[in-house]
This record gives sequence, structure tokens and C-alpha cells, in this order.
Amino acid sequence: MAAEKKPGWRRQARIVAFKVLFEHDLTGHNPAKALEYRLAEEPLPADAAEFARGLIYGTLAHRAELDEVIRRFAPAWPLEQMNLVDKNILRMALYEVLFENQVPVKAAINEAVELAKLFGTDASPKFINGVLGAVVRAYGRVPEAPGSVNKP
Repeated sequence: MAAEKKPGWRRQARIVAFKVLFEHDLTGHNPAKALEYRLAEEPLPADAAEFARGLIYGTLAHRAELDEVIRRFAPAWPLEQMNLVDKNILRMALYEVLFENQVPVKAAINEAVELAKLFGTDASPKFINGVLGAVVRAYGRVPEAPGSVNKP
């Protein structure tokens, strides 16, 4: 039985993607198998599942670059000591903002803050918003082509 498409399907896809990225970061589990498991537990419409898959693999493919951006814009929080929830939300949101360009920047930031409210600490939403806001202000705009992240 196919999952019904409902409002907020992108948010549901982001939640699934976040859970897979978090699990992969925490345990090293294979992201494809983790996604398969998550989709069995939390079925999504085909386009939402594809969106989640794109977020997962895009974030993982650009992880080193994303981590450098996080290090640059959150220097008081060493990446190795950062809360895994915050780190993975930041990675995924930065991937959306800097590489994917499928949703408006403001929407990507708002969605990241909402994920932080759901899964992070009381301080997570403000931290996530601050880092993402600083990145967007520093870059001045979203790069025109995926992968064209130029340091300002």
C-alpha cells in the first residue's frame, strides 16, 4: 500500500533523512540499509522518499566541505565535541542551502530550526539558526551551481 501524500511531506522526508544521517554518524550503519529500515517504519510517498534519499547522499557526499563550513562559522564548538543532533541538522541544512537549491534558503533554515526543536536541546534551535544565518550572510547569496561553494 502506497503512503498517502499529505501536507508537510518535505518535512517528513527531512525527518527520515536526519534520522538516517544521525544513525550513520553515531553507529556507522550503512545509510542505504538505514533508509530502507526507516522507510519501512515511516512510509513516505515516492517523491518524498526520493527527496530524503537525495538529502542523505548529498549530505554524505559533501560532508568534508560541510564540516569545514561548520568549523568556520561555529568556531567556539569543536566539531568533534558538537552535539550529534546539531551537527547532523547543520550538515543537512547547509547541503540544502549551499548545494541543492531546491527550496528557498529561508525555508531550509526554518526547517532546520524545526528539526532542532524536535530532536535537539533547548539551545539547539537558536544555535542552528545562528550558524545558518551567519553562513547565508557571509555568502551573500546561494551559489548559482551545485558544488560552487566559494569561500567569501
